[in-house]
Amino acid sequence: MSDFLAPPVPVVPAPFHTPEREKLQEQARAFAAERVLPAADELDKVKGEIPRSLLDEMAELGYFGITVPREHGGLGLGAFEYCMIAEELARGWMSVGSIIARAQGAGTGVADEARRAELLRRSAAGTWIGAIALSEPEAGSDLAAVATRAERDGDDFVITGRKRWIGNAKAADFLQILVRTSDPEPGEKRSAGLATLVLEKERDAFPEGLSGTPIDKIGYHGFVTWDLEFDGLRVPAANLLGEQGFAEAQQWLNIARVHTAARAVGLARGAVEDCIVYLQEREQFEHPIADFQAVRFKLATMAAKVEQARSFYQHVAQRLDQGEPCEREAAMVKLLATEMAAEVTGDGIQLHGGNGYTTEHRVERYWRDARLTTIFEGTSEIQQKIIADRLLPRSPLG
Repeated sequence: MSDFLAPPVPVVPAPFHTPEREKLQEQARAFAAERVLPAADELDKVKGEIPRSLLDEMAELGYFGITVPREHGGLGLGAFEYCMIAEELARGWMSVGSIIARAQGAGTGVADEARRAELLRRSAAGTWIGAIALSEPEAGSDLAAVATRAERDGDDFVITGRKRWIGNAKAADFLQILVRTSDPEPGEKRSAGLATLVLEKERDAFPEGLSGTPIDKIGYHGFVTWDLEFDGLRVPAANLLGEQGFAEAQQWLNIARVHTAARAVGLARGAVEDCIVYLQEREQFEHPIADFQAVRFKLATMAAKVEQARSFYQHVAQRLDQGEPCEREAAMVKLLATEMAAEVTGDGIQLHGGNGYTTEHRVERYWRDARLTTIFEGTSEIQQKIIADRLLPRSPLG
């Protein structure tokens, strides 16, 4: 075999390339390699959390305010840069690529202008990192079924109910909660009566009226995911973010799905890059296994699928930045990129042989995390429904 070849370095291609994006990508890649990957290697095996010191470093780099306007201390950039950075961070540890989504101006849309400006500054500075409470035990993909109640009592809303799959809930500075303030009237959609409230809280604590139980996951370590119980939790009415809760959640999910596609690409890319090194180092039958055609062709197909998914998410992110809603395209790229990542990381385990089925190599972590990307932000089946409903007449279940 020829001399050892290092994995290729992804670059921002034309027509998306700018010197600023290139510099930002290189910075994020170096940070992921030097700071994120070592933390993941140490902590993921013990289901540890992202160190606060690492979050502080990310805040210094501006990663919590990528999409926050410059006048509020953010980078003032768009979905393209947000997803590009997320890919690099997820290449190191998916939870680090995910935690940035819990800022970016989330939980800041209060009516009071001065308060909103203050929260945007905190978001950009990494001191307003939250948790998004949408799902419930009986309302996952079907958010219109949300049953957690918020009853008005003077200047407060009083929340009662249960939320599930809430990542980072206890460590968060705030919870953004999708609640039901009223039941639909006859003839209204099932989603009528949903609203969004934001609860400000202390880090690493739950306030009175809120308790939680950690959910033991097989992957996606770095922060704890919670099952939350609301029992008379009081939230100021001034913290109402809007009374179009369902529509706002759906709009947020469009960008979230492209962000998930980017994270999936980062994980699949990690598998490809690690395989390129491993196949050249591992010898069998007196040859590096990279010499065997079956192995070479599998790797080639893996790499092609990663490139294809990256091009797709970049295309959709750019369209979002141009003001297009892209609901169908966001569902498409989320579907294809995440299914690709689950397949490619699984192939990465296969190419590592028995060594891939140990925690001695990173590829098993990539697979555990990639498998989840086909489920959260709407399962693959939900993405298929979204796409089909925009290509064909809606089914009676729609």
